[in-house]
Amino acid sequence: MKKSPKKNVSTNCESCVYYDYNEIDDVYECGVDLDEDEFLAFLTKKTQGCPYYKFYDEYKSVRKQN
Repeated sequence: MKKSPKKNVSTNCESCVYYDYNEIDDVYECGVDLDEDEFLAFLTKKTQGCPYYKFYDEYKSVRKQN
């Protein structure tokens, strides 16, 4: 049985759950703690997309109420 390759998700950090505003430094930043290897792969663009990307849906709870 062949294993299907992982999907390479193209990400947009601005729509991610982990993309937060840092009031102290007045910048937006990723809230995921990456280890050294993951961080290096991300900086050198050896990954197609962020493996931790999770779409932020602000209306998710509203749909459950209706």
